[in-house]
Amino acid sequence: MYIKNRQELTSHGHKREREAALDIIESALQAVDPYRATRELVHLDGRLLSVGQLRFDLSQRGNIYVFGMGKATFAIAKALEEILSERIAGGIIIVKRGQAGSLRRIKVREASHPLPDRYGWRAARELMAMAQSTKKGDIVFCTITGGSSALAPFPAPGISLGDKRGVTELLLRSGATIREINAVRKHLSNIKGGRMALAIFPAEIINLTVSDVTEDPLDYITGPTVPDTSSFADAISVLERYNLMGRVPIAVRNHLQTATPDLETPKDFTGLPIHTFVLVESASICEAAADKAEALGLGSMILSTSLEAESREVGSLFAGIAKEIQRYRRPIRPPCAVVAGGETTVVVRGKPGYGGPNQEFVVGAAVKLGENDRVVIAAIDSDGTDGPTSIAGGIVDSSTVTRAGEQGHDIYAHLISHDTSSILQKLNDAIVTGHTGTNVNDLKLMLVS
Repeated sequence: MYIKNRQELTSHGHKREREAALDIIESALQAVDPYRATRELVHLDGRLLSVGQLRFDLSQRGNIYVFGMGKATFAIAKALEEILSERIAGGIIIVKRGQAGSLRRIKVREASHPLPDRYGWRAARELMAMAQSTKKGDIVFCTITGGSSALAPFPAPGISLGDKRGVTELLLRSGATIREINAVRKHLSNIKGGRMALAIFPAEIINLTVSDVTEDPLDYITGPTVPDTSSFADAISVLERYNLMGRVPIAVRNHLQTATPDLETPKDFTGLPIHTFVLVESASICEAAADKAEALGLGSMILSTSLEAESREVGSLFAGIAKEIQRYRRPIRPPCAVVAGGETTVVVRGKPGYGGPNQEFVVGAAVKLGENDRVVIAAIDSDGTDGPTSIAGGIVDSSTVTRAGEQGHDIYAHLISHDTSSILQKLNDAIVTGHTGTNVNDLKLMLVS
């Protein structure tokens, strides 16, 4: 079971609907397990290695390595080690602090997320040194998943780790989307934007990835090992769009504005030995949630798998849709489940409290629900850590605001100050899973009776 505090979450409010919502979340997380997906894709029969439709006679090949970084990477590496065992010559993966497990053939390094730290920097240098040691005939599995940009910082010459950290923090607080953020970070890096692949060639690359970005663009989910579609001009445009160009460190501004064409990220790997498999697509969690809702006897609809907007506003929108369903029985008839995914953002002004976009989403929804609304709304980050917190997300209903008032809490003040973790914890409405081992779309879920 993923949800560790189920009993407290179902001890109040609309208990039956809360139980159903948590059942749906559990089932959806099980469906996006990258360990299982890797075991289904990769097989070893004697000296014959199969990866999907690819076939490799290992008696004719060199070493096998496993390199990776990200919040869903450990599960993939664990599956590969179980399948290939002693055939793995070596490897290194970088995971979020607190997520590390034990592997025999692959080194596991921990680092900070969402802001990079010196441990990630050291691990990234170690990884790149190993990547550069590979040779023609070697097979390199690259298990790069969501979170890799922060976990493996390797700044370009002239840019310090502190510069990179500062830019990341500004972008995260600005409301920029993950694509916009990564367009900047790729152009401040010696490892991102396809540069790790350049270090590995002419060895053969097999990318095994899990998508946490809407529409599954490869250069934003396994960016270090595929060609890049963004440019220095795109990076500058993002900073200007959010009025950040004058606030970033001067070394960053100079690097972006004076870059020559030879510093641009690679745009084409045609003819080079590279294969990419998306083990779990970003929308899979929404599809699995809708399937489970149907199995529970609820009507279901996927509203969107591409949400990108201010979290509290999307939460308010969900509450409005709930009212439409209850009053007019549209766009779907109750009892029903409405599912959505994507990656909503939070624009932080001033000194923030403690919270994350999914927690802000549910609190934003809760303040719009009326006492008579038979509605439960939940949201989680699929990796189990919403924003910089150790909380996966939250679940609310029409009792949430009432209970807050009865306990003497101003839920509106918590929302305005982006301090959503503390209020959800006080109300026993914070969902706790710990690290789930996967990282796809955030999941938004609404049940209407």
